[in-house]
Amino acid sequence: MQFSELGLSEQLLKAVAEQGYETPTPIQAQAIPVILQGRDVMAGAQTGTGKTAGFTLPLLQLLQQKPIPNRPRPVRVLILTPTRELAMQVYESVKTYGQHLPFFAEAIFGGVSIVPQIQKIQRGIDIIVATPGRLLDLIQQKHLDLSRIEYLVLDEADRMLDMGFIRDIRKIIGMLPKKRQNLLFSATYSAEISGLAEQLLNDPVEISVAKRNAAADTVSQLVYGVRREHKRELLSYLIGNGNWQQVLVFVRTKHGADRLCKQLIQDGIRCAALHGDKSQGARVRALEEFKNGGITALIATDIAARGLDIDQLPHVINFDLPQVAEDYVHRIGRTGRAGAEGQAISLVDSEEAYLLAAIEKVLKRQIPQVADTGYEKVSLDVVKSAPKPKVQANKPGGHKPQAAKRSPAQGRRPTAEGKSGQQRSRPR
Repeated sequence: MQFSELGLSEQLLKAVAEQGYETPTPIQAQAIPVILQGRDVMAGAQTGTGKTAGFTLPLLQLLQQKPIPNRPRPVRVLILTPTRELAMQVYESVKTYGQHLPFFAEAIFGGVSIVPQIQKIQRGIDIIVATPGRLLDLIQQKHLDLSRIEYLVLDEADRMLDMGFIRDIRKIIGMLPKKRQNLLFSATYSAEISGLAEQLLNDPVEISVAKRNAAADTVSQLVYGVRREHKRELLSYLIGNGNWQQVLVFVRTKHGADRLCKQLIQDGIRCAALHGDKSQGARVRALEEFKNGGITALIATDIAARGLDIDQLPHVINFDLPQVAEDYVHRIGRTGRAGAEGQAISLVDSEEAYLLAAIEKVLKRQIPQVADTGYEKVSLDVVKSAPKPKVQANKPGGHKPQAAKRSPAQGRRPTAEGKSGQQRSRPR
């Protein structure tokens, strides 16, 4: 199937062609015709499947088919996202695909001055891409009216619920006209998502292009069993020895992201940390440098990395396993996007064995483990790795812990040629 077979307008097909796309992804091929029919949609799609264009293109077409209101234009399309990074990316997609159409769009999120956003709203906007908090601020300050919304999109609804936005979402929905078209996109399903869909959607068409709570088939997954104190050394070795140009590393905490980034810099690896305490400007700069090859490793927390759209990202590392098993699917979904191949590696210590077991239960399969990591063997069996009684040093029968094997990275950290980005040409 070609984009030209989906019933899109000449202006939209031109914008799609200018991006070099000819064939729609499965979610686009299924969602676009249904949305153009005016039906509500509940779509289950992993990140990287092209879902943003799957709802952006038909919504632009539906707006194009209606008369343009007089200025100041009322907001007719509301797209809610969980994070400002995702809001910016969806906004960029709206601008890209709508570049030959006479519509105005704006991204609304916190962390930046509210004044420019107010000014653009006052001039008139057709499409708003927003995070719930800043949107409610603008509504409460009487700067924004949602009474003429015709189309509502909840993008990454599962993450919005995970982040505690359910009350805000319900409050926003209560301000919208009852007659509207609703689109809900979620990478994973839960009882909460099903409950929200039941309240929000009217006789929806269900679309699913991947197994629920499943990782993309294009992502190869590996587990390295390694003690926590050796994780950073092993990570540096993998990056340097593999001559990696781009790797997204997930950690559990903001402090952990900053600490790991400093350590990798000492190892000669260019990196930046991405988390909620960073200013919006710093986060945007880090993302741009990462996409442009200015830095090799981006160290991120789950919330900061949600919705990142990075073409051809080859490697994702779970430095810490996520506390919520479903988040593993979101994390490794950063690679292997749109049919490209990717690699996801998890560095797991014995205390995280129960988290690995929970992830494998969600995936309904075991993740292959590297037999020889270059370090002493670490058991990831949930029973065997359970905490054991401590042995007192002066008690008969006490023993010293086994000494670690020599690390593959010891004594040979990445050299000048092995450092990220130095003395090497970037692959195209």
